[in-house]
Amino acid sequence: MSLDVVIMAAGKGTRMKSARPKVLHTLAGRPLLQHVLEMSAGLGAERLITITGHGAELVETEMRAALPAAPLAFVRQEPQLGTGHAVQQAVPELADAGTTLILNGDVPLVRPQTARALIEACGGEKLVLLTVVLDDPTGYGRIVRGGVQGDRVLAIVEHKDATPEQRAINEGYTGMMAAPTAHLRRWLANLKNDNAQKEYYLTDIVAMAEAEGVPVVATIASGETEVLGVNSPVQLADLERRYQRQRADELMEAGVRLRDPARFDLRGELVCGRDVEIDVNCVFEGRVELGDEVRIGANCVLRNAKIAAGAVIHPFTHMDGEAAGIEVGEGALIGPFARLRPGAKLGAEVHIGNFVEVKNSTMAKGAKANHLAYLGDAVVGERVNYGAGSITANYDGANKHRTTIEADVHVGSNCVLVAPVTLGAGATIGGGSTITKDVPAGQLAVARGRQACLNGWTRPAKAPKKPAE
Repeated sequence: MSLDVVIMAAGKGTRMKSARPKVLHTLAGRPLLQHVLEMSAGLGAERLITITGHGAELVETEMRAALPAAPLAFVRQEPQLGTGHAVQQAVPELADAGTTLILNGDVPLVRPQTARALIEACGGEKLVLLTVVLDDPTGYGRIVRGGVQGDRVLAIVEHKDATPEQRAINEGYTGMMAAPTAHLRRWLANLKNDNAQKEYYLTDIVAMAEAEGVPVVATIASGETEVLGVNSPVQLADLERRYQRQRADELMEAGVRLRDPARFDLRGELVCGRDVEIDVNCVFEGRVELGDEVRIGANCVLRNAKIAAGAVIHPFTHMDGEAAGIEVGEGALIGPFARLRPGAKLGAEVHIGNFVEVKNSTMAKGAKANHLAYLGDAVVGERVNYGAGSITANYDGANKHRTTIEADVHVGSNCVLVAPVTLGAGATIGGGSTITKDVPAGQLAVARGRQACLNGWTRPAKAPKKPAE
Protein backbone atom coordinates (compact mmCIF):
# COMPACT_ATOMS: atom_id res chain seq x y z
CA MET A 1 0.00 0.00 0.00
CA SER A 2 1.30 3.44 -0.92
CA LEU A 3 2.54 5.59 1.96
CA ASP A 4 3.26 9.33 1.88
CA VAL A 5 4.56 11.27 4.87
CA VAL A 6 3.69 14.95 5.12
CA ILE A 7 5.70 17.04 7.59
CA MET A 8 4.54 20.52 8.55
CA ALA A 9 7.57 22.80 8.90
CA ALA A 10 6.48 26.21 7.64
CA GLY A 11 6.22 28.15 10.89
CA LYS A 12 8.51 31.01 11.81
CA GLY A 13 8.87 30.07 15.45
CA THR A 14 8.60 33.63 16.78
CA ARG A 15 9.12 32.57 20.40
CA MET A 16 12.54 31.14 19.51
CA LYS A 17 13.65 34.79 19.01
CA SER A 18 16.05 33.67 16.30
CA ALA A 19 16.76 34.49 12.67
CA ARG A 20 17.14 30.76 12.06
CA PRO A 21 13.99 28.78 11.13
CA LYS A 22 12.66 26.94 14.17
CA VAL A 23 12.91 23.47 12.60
CA LEU A 24 16.65 23.97 12.04
CA HIS A 25 17.42 24.47 15.71
CA THR A 26 19.25 21.41 16.95
CA LEU A 27 18.42 18.63 19.37
CA ALA A 28 21.27 16.23 20.17
CA GLY A 29 23.35 17.89 17.46
CA ARG A 30 20.84 17.52 14.61
CA PRO A 31 18.06 19.85 13.39
CA LEU A 32 14.59 19.12 14.74
CA LEU A 33 13.29 18.49 11.22
CA GLN A 34 16.12 16.07 10.47
CA HIS A 35 15.05 13.89 13.39
CA VAL A 36 11.55 13.65 11.92
CA LEU A 37 12.79 12.99 8.38
CA GLU A 38 15.24 10.30 9.50
CA MET A 39 12.54 8.50 11.44
CA SER A 40 10.14 8.81 8.50
CA ALA A 41 12.73 7.52 6.02
CA GLY A 42 12.71 4.22 7.89
CA LEU A 43 8.98 3.73 7.33
CA GLY A 44 9.30 2.86 3.66
CA ALA A 45 7.38 5.89 2.37
CA GLU A 46 7.31 6.67 -1.35
CA ARG A 47 7.66 10.39 -0.60
CA LEU A 48 8.66 12.51 2.38
CA ILE A 49 6.86 15.78 1.68
CA THR A 50 7.97 18.72 3.80
CA ILE A 51 5.88 21.87 3.87
CA THR A 52 8.20 24.85 4.22
CA GLY A 53 7.56 28.56 4.62
CA HIS A 54 9.76 30.74 6.80
CA GLY A 55 13.37 30.29 5.68
CA ALA A 56 12.22 27.75 3.11
CA GLU A 57 15.32 27.86 0.92
CA LEU A 58 17.66 27.30 3.89
CA VAL A 59 15.51 24.50 5.29
CA GLU A 60 15.33 22.71 1.95
CA THR A 61 19.05 23.09 1.24
CA GLU A 62 20.14 21.76 4.63
CA MET A 63 17.78 18.79 4.56
CA ARG A 64 18.82 17.76 1.05
CA ALA A 65 22.44 17.86 2.18
CA ALA A 66 21.71 15.89 5.35
CA LEU A 67 19.59 13.19 3.64
CA PRO A 68 20.76 12.93 0.03
CA ALA A 69 19.35 9.43 -0.51
CA ALA A 70 15.90 10.02 1.03
CA PRO A 71 12.83 10.50 -1.24
CA LEU A 72 12.44 14.15 -0.26
CA ALA A 73 9.93 16.55 -1.75
CA PHE A 74 9.24 20.13 -0.69
CA VAL A 75 6.22 22.35 -1.08
CA ARG A 76 5.84 25.88 0.21
CA GLN A 77 3.06 27.46 2.22
CA GLU A 78 2.97 31.17 1.49
CA PRO A 79 1.12 32.81 3.16
CA GLN A 80 0.50 30.58 6.18
CA LEU A 81 -3.24 30.23 6.71
CA GLY A 82 -3.52 27.36 9.16
CA THR A 83 -2.74 23.66 9.41
CA GLY A 84 -5.34 22.65 6.85
CA HIS A 85 -4.00 25.19 4.39
CA ALA A 86 -0.50 23.79 4.97
CA VAL A 87 -1.49 20.24 4.07
CA GLN A 88 -3.43 21.52 1.05
CA GLN A 89 -0.09 22.56 -0.44
CA ALA A 90 1.04 18.92 -0.37
CA VAL A 91 -1.96 17.56 -2.28
CA PRO A 92 -0.26 17.65 -5.75
CA GLU A 93 2.51 15.42 -4.34
CA LEU A 94 0.19 12.84 -2.77
CA ALA A 95 -0.64 9.49 -4.29
CA ASP A 96 -4.21 8.87 -5.36
CA ALA A 97 -4.72 6.09 -2.80
CA GLY A 98 -3.00 4.50 0.17
CA THR A 99 -2.17 6.22 3.46
CA THR A 100 -0.85 9.68 4.32
CA LEU A 101 0.92 10.16 7.63
CA ILE A 102 0.97 13.77 8.87
CA LEU A 103 3.70 14.79 11.32
CA ASN A 104 5.09 18.02 12.75
CA GLY A 105 8.63 19.18 11.99
CA ASP A 106 9.07 20.64 15.48
CA VAL A 107 8.13 17.39 17.25
CA PRO A 108 11.38 15.47 16.84
CA LEU A 109 11.07 12.44 19.11
CA VAL A 110 8.13 10.54 17.67
CA ARG A 111 9.13 6.86 17.78
CA PRO A 112 9.06 4.63 14.69
CA GLN A 113 6.82 2.20 16.61
CA THR A 114 4.27 4.94 17.15
CA ALA A 115 4.34 6.01 13.50
CA ARG A 116 3.88 2.42 12.35
CA ALA A 117 0.97 1.95 14.75
CA LEU A 118 -0.76 4.94 13.15
CA ILE A 119 -0.15 3.61 9.64
CA GLU A 120 -1.37 0.11 10.50
CA ALA A 121 -4.47 1.40 12.28
CA CYS A 122 -5.31 3.53 9.25
CA GLY A 123 -4.91 0.73 6.72
CA GLY A 124 -6.02 3.12 3.98
CA GLU A 125 -9.54 3.10 5.46
CA LYS A 126 -9.72 4.87 8.84
CA LEU A 127 -8.78 8.32 10.08
CA VAL A 128 -6.40 7.76 12.97
CA LEU A 129 -5.39 10.48 15.41
CA LEU A 130 -2.28 10.34 17.58
CA THR A 131 -3.26 11.20 21.14
CA VAL A 132 -1.52 11.32 24.50
CA VAL A 133 -2.75 10.76 28.03
CA LEU A 134 -1.48 13.43 30.46
CA ASP A 135 -1.92 14.28 34.11
CA ASP A 136 -2.35 17.89 33.00
CA PRO A 137 -3.55 18.22 29.39
CA THR A 138 -3.95 22.01 29.57
CA GLY A 139 -3.60 23.50 26.10
CA TYR A 140 -4.35 20.27 24.28
CA GLY A 141 -7.55 19.67 22.32
CA ARG A 142 -9.56 17.05 24.23
CA ILE A 143 -10.55 13.75 22.62
CA VAL A 144 -14.24 13.05 23.04
CA ARG A 145 -14.86 9.34 22.57
CA GLY A 146 -17.95 7.26 21.91
CA GLY A 147 -19.00 3.86 20.62
CA VAL A 148 -19.71 0.67 22.51
CA GLN A 149 -16.18 0.38 23.88
CA GLY A 150 -15.19 4.00 23.57
CA ASP A 151 -13.05 3.17 20.56
CA ARG A 152 -14.48 5.87 18.30
CA VAL A 153 -13.46 9.53 18.32
CA LEU A 154 -16.49 11.77 18.14
CA ALA A 155 -14.76 15.14 18.30
CA ILE A 156 -11.69 17.17 19.20
CA VAL A 157 -12.61 20.05 21.48
CA GLU A 158 -10.09 22.86 21.85
CA HIS A 159 -9.14 23.66 25.44
CA LYS A 160 -10.55 27.19 25.27
CA ASP A 161 -13.87 25.86 23.99
CA ALA A 162 -14.17 22.86 26.32
CA THR A 163 -16.78 22.56 29.07
CA PRO A 164 -15.63 21.75 32.63
CA GLU A 165 -16.57 18.11 32.00
CA GLN A 166 -14.57 18.03 28.77
CA ARG A 167 -11.56 19.67 30.42
CA ALA A 168 -11.54 16.79 32.88
CA ILE A 169 -10.67 14.49 29.96
CA ASN A 170 -6.95 13.70 30.17
CA GLU A 171 -6.54 12.47 26.58
CA GLY A 172 -5.30 15.19 24.23
CA TYR A 173 -4.71 15.47 20.49
CA THR A 174 -1.07 15.85 19.44
CA GLY A 175 -1.62 17.36 15.97
CA MET A 176 -0.47 14.21 14.14
CA MET A 177 -2.59 11.71 12.24
CA ALA A 178 -2.81 9.08 9.51
CA ALA A 179 -5.55 9.32 6.89
CA PRO A 180 -6.75 7.42 3.79
CA THR A 181 -5.16 9.47 1.02
CA ALA A 182 -8.16 9.43 -1.31
CA HIS A 183 -10.46 10.71 1.46
CA LEU A 184 -7.87 13.23 2.65
CA ARG A 185 -7.58 14.81 -0.77
CA ARG A 186 -11.35 15.32 -0.86
CA TRP A 187 -11.61 16.57 2.72
CA LEU A 188 -8.84 19.11 2.20
CA ALA A 189 -10.61 20.47 -0.89
CA ASN A 190 -13.75 21.06 1.23
CA LEU A 191 -12.15 22.90 4.15
CA LYS A 192 -13.65 26.28 5.06
CA ASN A 193 -12.12 29.24 6.86
CA ASP A 194 -15.30 30.55 8.43
CA ASN A 195 -13.78 31.16 11.84
CA ALA A 196 -12.45 34.12 13.78
CA GLN A 197 -8.87 33.56 12.57
CA LYS A 198 -9.93 33.04 8.95
CA GLU A 199 -7.70 29.97 8.83
CA TYR A 200 -8.17 26.45 7.48
CA TYR A 201 -7.95 23.89 10.30
CA LEU A 202 -6.86 20.34 9.62
CA THR A 203 -8.91 19.09 12.56
CA ASP A 204 -12.10 20.00 10.68
CA ILE A 205 -11.68 16.80 8.67
CA VAL A 206 -12.74 14.82 11.77
CA ALA A 207 -16.31 16.07 11.39
CA MET A 208 -16.19 15.34 7.64
CA ALA A 209 -15.09 11.77 8.28
CA GLU A 210 -17.86 11.30 10.84
CA ALA A 211 -20.42 12.68 8.41
CA GLU A 212 -19.29 10.23 5.72
CA GLY A 213 -19.21 7.25 8.05
CA VAL A 214 -15.43 6.90 7.84
CA PRO A 215 -14.25 5.47 11.19
CA VAL A 216 -12.28 7.91 13.34
CA VAL A 217 -10.09 6.23 15.94
CA ALA A 218 -7.05 7.12 18.05
CA THR A 219 -3.66 5.63 18.79
CA ILE A 220 -2.17 6.64 22.12
CA ALA A 221 1.49 7.69 22.28
CA SER A 222 3.84 6.04 24.77
CA GLY A 223 4.16 9.23 26.78
CA GLU A 224 4.50 12.97 26.74
CA THR A 225 8.13 13.18 25.64
CA GLU A 226 7.66 11.72 22.18
CA VAL A 227 4.93 14.20 21.30
CA LEU A 228 6.39 17.37 22.80
CA GLY A 229 6.92 20.20 20.35
CA VAL A 230 9.45 23.02 20.52
CA ASN A 231 8.32 26.63 20.53
CA SER A 232 10.95 28.34 22.70
CA PRO A 233 14.56 27.92 23.86
CA VAL A 234 13.23 26.80 27.24
CA GLN A 235 11.21 23.99 25.65
CA LEU A 236 14.17 23.02 23.45
CA ALA A 237 16.45 22.74 26.48
CA ASP A 238 13.85 20.69 28.34
CA LEU A 239 13.47 18.30 25.42
CA GLU A 240 17.27 18.00 25.09
CA ARG A 241 17.52 16.85 28.70
CA ARG A 242 14.66 14.39 28.26
CA TYR A 243 16.30 12.96 25.15
CA GLN A 244 19.71 12.68 26.80
CA ARG A 245 18.24 10.98 29.86
CA GLN A 246 16.54 8.41 27.60
CA ARG A 247 19.85 7.65 25.88
CA ALA A 248 21.65 7.51 29.22
CA ASP A 249 19.10 5.07 30.63
CA GLU A 250 19.42 2.83 27.57
CA LEU A 251 23.21 2.73 27.96
CA MET A 252 23.06 2.02 31.67
CA GLU A 253 20.52 -0.74 31.13
CA ALA A 254 23.03 -2.27 28.69
CA GLY A 255 25.73 -2.20 31.37
CA VAL A 256 27.53 1.10 30.80
CA ARG A 257 28.51 2.93 33.98
CA LEU A 258 27.73 6.64 33.78
CA ARG A 259 29.03 8.67 36.69
CA ASP A 260 26.07 11.05 36.39
CA PRO A 261 23.41 10.51 33.68
CA ALA A 262 22.28 14.12 34.09
CA ARG A 263 25.69 15.26 32.79
CA PHE A 264 25.91 13.16 29.63
CA ASP A 265 25.48 14.26 25.99
CA LEU A 266 25.06 11.95 23.01
CA ARG A 267 24.82 13.74 19.68
CA GLY A 268 25.29 10.81 17.37
CA GLU A 269 25.76 7.06 17.80
CA LEU A 270 27.59 5.48 20.73
CA VAL A 271 28.41 1.75 20.71
CA CYS A 272 29.82 0.34 23.95
CA GLY A 273 31.37 -2.96 24.96
CA ARG A 274 31.25 -4.44 28.45
CA ASP A 275 32.32 -2.62 31.60
CA VAL A 276 32.67 0.79 29.97
CA GLU A 277 32.91 3.72 32.38
CA ILE A 278 32.09 7.32 31.42
CA ASP A 279 32.66 10.25 33.75
CA VAL A 280 30.71 13.52 33.79
CA ASN A 281 30.30 16.18 31.09
CA CYS A 282 31.40 14.02 28.16
CA VAL A 283 30.07 14.69 24.65
CA PHE A 284 29.88 12.02 21.95
CA GLU A 285 29.28 13.05 18.33
CA GLY A 286 29.16 11.22 15.00
CA ARG A 287 29.88 7.53 15.55
CA VAL A 288 31.94 6.52 18.56
CA GLU A 289 32.83 2.93 19.48
CA LEU A 290 34.14 2.07 22.93
CA GLY A 291 35.60 -1.40 23.47
CA ASP A 292 35.43 -3.50 26.63
CA GLU A 293 36.67 -1.83 29.81
CA VAL A 294 37.31 1.53 28.20
CA ARG A 295 37.34 4.41 30.67
CA ILE A 296 36.47 7.95 29.60
CA GLY A 297 37.47 10.73 31.99
CA ALA A 298 35.50 13.86 32.73
CA ASN A 299 34.95 16.66 30.21
CA CYS A 300 36.01 14.75 27.10
CA VAL A 301 34.66 15.38 23.58
CA LEU A 302 34.80 12.42 21.16
CA ARG A 303 33.65 12.55 17.54
CA ASN A 304 34.01 9.76 14.97
CA ALA A 305 36.44 7.67 16.98
CA LYS A 306 37.02 3.97 17.67
CA ILE A 307 38.58 3.18 21.05
CA ALA A 308 39.81 -0.38 21.59
CA ALA A 309 39.48 -2.45 24.74
CA GLY A 310 41.19 -1.32 27.91
CA ALA A 311 42.11 2.15 26.68
CA VAL A 312 41.91 5.03 29.13
CA ILE A 313 40.96 8.49 27.92
CA HIS A 314 41.94 10.93 30.63
CA PRO A 315 39.95 14.12 31.37
CA PHE A 316 39.68 17.05 28.96
CA THR A 317 40.76 15.05 25.91
CA HIS A 318 39.38 16.23 22.55
CA MET A 319 39.07 13.84 19.60
CA ASP A 320 37.57 14.92 16.29
CA GLY A 321 37.92 12.33 13.56
CA GLU A 322 35.74 14.18 11.01
CA ALA A 323 35.42 11.96 7.91
CA ALA A 324 38.79 10.21 8.30
CA GLY A 325 38.08 8.92 11.79
CA ILE A 326 40.36 8.20 14.74
CA GLU A 327 41.55 4.83 16.07
CA VAL A 328 42.99 4.19 19.52
CA GLY A 329 44.52 0.79 20.24
CA GLU A 330 44.13 -1.59 23.17
CA GLY A 331 45.45 -0.38 26.47
CA ALA A 332 46.40 3.06 25.16
CA LEU A 333 46.57 6.00 27.56
CA ILE A 334 45.39 9.31 26.14
CA GLY A 335 45.44 12.69 27.87
CA PRO A 336 44.69 14.60 29.94
CA PHE A 337 44.33 17.65 27.69
CA ALA A 338 45.29 15.72 24.54
CA ARG A 339 43.99 16.48 21.05
CA LEU A 340 43.54 13.83 18.36
CA ARG A 341 42.62 15.04 14.88
CA PRO A 342 41.45 13.27 11.70
CA GLY A 343 43.54 10.30 10.62
CA ALA A 344 45.18 9.68 14.00
CA LYS A 345 45.69 5.90 14.29
CA LEU A 346 47.29 4.86 17.55
CA GLY A 347 48.40 1.30 18.25
CA ALA A 348 48.21 -0.74 21.44
CA GLU A 349 49.72 0.76 24.59
CA VAL A 350 50.50 4.09 22.96
CA HIS A 351 50.80 6.98 25.41
CA ILE A 352 49.67 10.47 24.44
CA GLY A 353 50.04 12.97 27.25
CA ASN A 354 49.01 16.46 28.16
CA PHE A 355 48.93 19.09 25.42
CA VAL A 356 49.98 16.66 22.69
CA GLU A 357 48.33 16.96 19.27
CA VAL A 358 48.28 14.13 16.72
CA LYS A 359 46.96 14.59 13.16
CA ASN A 360 46.98 12.18 10.20
CA SER A 361 49.64 10.05 11.86
CA THR A 362 50.09 6.42 12.85
CA MET A 363 51.85 5.39 16.04
CA ALA A 364 52.85 1.77 16.54
CA LYS A 365 52.64 -0.28 19.72
CA GLY A 366 54.23 1.29 22.79
CA ALA A 367 55.13 4.64 21.20
CA LYS A 368 54.99 7.60 23.56
CA ALA A 369 54.56 11.36 23.25
CA ASN A 370 53.91 12.41 26.80
CA HIS A 371 54.21 16.21 26.87
CA LEU A 372 53.67 19.36 24.81
CA ALA A 373 54.27 17.91 21.34
CA TYR A 374 52.91 17.85 17.79
CA LEU A 375 52.87 14.91 15.36
CA GLY A 376 51.39 15.68 11.95
CA ASP A 377 51.60 13.52 8.81
CA ALA A 378 53.96 11.12 10.54
CA VAL A 379 54.60 7.37 10.76
CA VAL A 380 55.93 6.46 14.20
CA GLY A 381 57.37 3.03 14.94
CA GLU A 382 57.18 0.82 18.01
CA ARG A 383 58.55 2.05 21.34
CA VAL A 384 59.48 5.50 20.02
CA ASN A 385 59.91 8.10 22.75
CA TYR A 386 58.97 11.52 21.40
CA GLY A 387 60.24 14.33 23.61
CA ALA A 388 58.46 17.28 25.15
CA GLY A 389 58.20 20.36 22.95
CA SER A 390 59.08 18.50 19.75
CA ILE A 391 57.17 18.96 16.50
CA THR A 392 57.04 17.65 12.95
CA ALA A 393 57.28 20.63 10.60
CA ASN A 394 55.08 19.01 7.97
CA TYR A 395 53.94 22.04 5.94
CA ASP A 396 56.21 24.04 3.65
CA GLY A 397 53.65 26.72 2.90
CA ALA A 398 52.21 24.91 -0.11
CA ASN A 399 52.33 21.14 0.49
CA LYS A 400 52.26 18.64 3.35
CA HIS A 401 55.18 16.21 3.76
CA ARG A 402 55.61 13.06 5.84
CA THR A 403 57.97 12.27 8.66
CA THR A 404 58.99 8.65 9.29
CA ILE A 405 60.28 7.73 12.73
CA GLU A 406 61.31 4.08 12.85
CA ALA A 407 61.20 1.75 15.86
CA ASP A 408 63.05 2.57 19.10
CA VAL A 409 63.97 6.12 18.08
CA HIS A 410 64.45 8.58 20.93
CA VAL A 411 63.63 12.19 20.07
CA GLY A 412 64.91 14.65 22.67
CA SER A 413 63.01 17.64 23.95
CA ASN A 414 62.31 20.74 21.88
CA CYS A 415 63.24 19.24 18.49
CA VAL A 416 61.95 20.27 15.06
CA LEU A 417 61.76 17.52 12.43
CA VAL A 418 61.51 19.24 9.04
CA ALA A 419 59.63 16.93 6.67
CA PRO A 420 60.19 15.04 4.50
CA VAL A 421 62.65 13.25 6.76
CA THR A 422 63.30 9.72 8.04
CA LEU A 423 64.82 8.79 11.39
CA GLY A 424 66.26 5.27 11.19
CA ALA A 425 65.53 2.56 13.75
CA GLY A 426 67.23 3.14 17.10
CA ALA A 427 68.43 6.64 16.25
CA THR A 428 68.72 9.32 18.91
CA ILE A 429 68.01 13.00 18.31
CA GLY A 430 69.68 15.38 20.71
CA GLY A 431 67.45 17.85 22.50
CA GLY A 432 66.96 21.20 20.78
CA SER A 433 67.91 19.91 17.34
CA THR A 434 66.41 21.00 14.03
CA ILE A 435 66.63 17.95 11.79
CA THR A 436 66.48 18.58 8.03
CA LYS A 437 68.20 15.42 6.72
CA ASP A 438 67.61 11.70 7.18
CA VAL A 439 69.30 10.13 10.21
CA PRO A 440 70.78 6.62 9.75
CA ALA A 441 69.71 3.80 12.05
CA GLY A 442 71.39 3.72 15.43
CA GLN A 443 73.15 7.08 15.11
CA LEU A 444 73.02 10.18 17.28
CA ALA A 445 72.05 13.37 15.44
CA VAL A 446 72.58 16.79 16.97
CA ALA A 447 71.82 19.96 15.01
CA ARG A 448 72.17 23.05 17.14
CA GLY A 449 74.56 25.94 17.70
CA ARG A 450 77.67 25.28 19.80
CA GLN A 451 77.38 26.48 23.37
CA ALA A 452 79.78 29.27 24.32
CA CYS A 453 80.66 30.73 27.75
CA LEU A 454 82.09 34.26 27.90
CA ASN A 455 84.51 34.88 30.76
CA GLY A 456 84.27 38.25 32.45
CA TRP A 457 80.75 38.96 31.16
CA THR A 458 78.47 40.81 33.53
CA ARG A 459 74.74 41.19 33.33
CA PRO A 460 73.59 44.74 32.41
CA ALA A 461 72.26 46.70 35.37
CA LYS A 462 69.70 49.46 35.49
CA ALA A 463 71.02 52.97 36.01
CA PRO A 464 70.32 54.32 39.50
CA LYS A 465 67.30 56.59 39.77
CA LYS A 466 67.97 60.29 40.07
CA PRO A 467 66.83 61.80 43.36
CA ALA A 468 63.61 63.80 43.14
CA GLU A 469 64.16 67.53 42.97
